[in-house]
Amino acid sequence: MSTPRGTARSDSHRPVSVLIRVRGVLPNLRPAEQRVAQAVLADPAGISESSITAVARKCQTSETTVLRFCRALGLAGYPQLRIALARAAQFEEADHRAGAPVTSDIAATDTLADVVAKITYAAARAVTDTAAALDVEVLQAAIDAFTMAQRVDIYGVGASALVGEHLHQKLHRIGLVSFVWSEGHLAVASAGLFSPGDVAIGISHTGTTIDTIDALRVAQRRGATTISVTNYEMSPIAAVSELVLTTVARETTFSAGVMSSRIAQFALVDCLFAGVAQRSYDQAIEALQSTSEVVQTRHAARV
Repeated sequence: MSTPRGTARSDSHRPVSVLIRVRGVLPNLRPAEQRVAQAVLADPAGISESSITAVARKCQTSETTVLRFCRALGLAGYPQLRIALARAAQFEEADHRAGAPVTSDIAATDTLADVVAKITYAAARAVTDTAAALDVEVLQAAIDAFTMAQRVDIYGVGASALVGEHLHQKLHRIGLVSFVWSEGHLAVASAGLFSPGDVAIGISHTGTTIDTIDALRVAQRRGATTISVTNYEMSPIAAVSELVLTTVARETTFSAGVMSSRIAQFALVDCLFAGVAQRSYDQAIEALQSTSEVVQTRHAARV
């Protein structure tokens, strides 16, 4: 399959997408470039009004580093970054005027109402930003691969395993044979049995989970179509993935790797599942109704 890997695309309807892009490439930037990225995320409006010299001085780096940062975002130069940040700042300001929290970081002095507002805002934005950044062509290619596959194996460790179980359960309910593996040795062993046309999908928020990467690497060598779900399109998992589906999640102080990232992953795999089920719409509806009736019968029997 020749479909290019997914990227967090620009979206003219959501100017905040440049900040999505910054968060996506952040872990793969050099330390000096990361300082520029952090400054951009902390104050997009301020950076949009600053000269490249002022930004370089603020971040204790050189103008050349700022330009490298711009190119890492796919921008031609600093003027394009200023324009994109100005638009993003306007979007963020409108969001805050509508009542959204200024930051998702939870402070010791926050009221419980503040905590609820910050967590729910981060969760809601994770879903909307993921939808804005998702490359629908890559999603379509993943749906095609699932539809034609004889077998689908799902890999995920820790909290990502919960998302893998969710996808596995949904696929089984429409009669698509799949397996889910959350233990490294078992995952690699399963990947060793792949054949061309099979599908391996790895779920990793950071894109650095060794067990998941190793399983996809083996699957790739066996000729399977490899797909990853990650928050960082340039993370190591992308190197072993033919198709990369990216989420966009900003964590709150007490929820790193658990809340908004998982909500974004659930939303993304639900889109994947819905696309697969839609291909055999009548059969899928019948299968879902049949499995639901069986479960309801068990509930009635217990009563």
